[in-house]
Amino acid sequence: MSKVSYYTKEGLDKLKKELNELKTKGRTDIAKQIAEARDKGDLSENAEYDAAKDAQGLLELKISKLEEVVGNARVLDESKIDTSKVSVLSTVKIKNNKNNATMVYTLVAEEEADLKSGKISVKSPIGKGLLGKKVGEKAKIDVPAGKMEFEILEISI
Repeated sequence: MSKVSYYTKEGLDKLKKELNELKTKGRTDIAKQIAEARDKGDLSENAEYDAAKDAQGLLELKISKLEEVVGNARVLDESKIDTSKVSVLSTVKIKNNKNNATMVYTLVAEEEADLKSGKISVKSPIGKGLLGKKVGEKAKIDVPAGKMEFEILEISI
């Protein structure tokens, strides 16, 4: 059974757009490749045909997985987010207690995560460690580099 994931409206729209493109343009491109390979003769020794059929299988798998994600996606109403504790779509200002560096992250669904724009997955070690914490609390988080301690400075939308 799949789990429900929460997205911003923009994030869900992006997923739907990608799914639509794969279903239309992606399938059309693969069909052309298969037709071109088929026209080249004997299918039993045709590596291009085999490669095109493999690509078709991978595309259909990707479409299937994306349909499942979109089917289980819910848009989160930002006006109903509780800012007293860290949750999905919270923007959190944290301080690394080891080096006193402050960072601001927004916790999002895995498919929306983009570290460059400050969006981290709620399934990442830091995301998991911050969930449910309140301002002033400390979060001790196991990361690949060891244990880190962060202090929650601010929670907003």
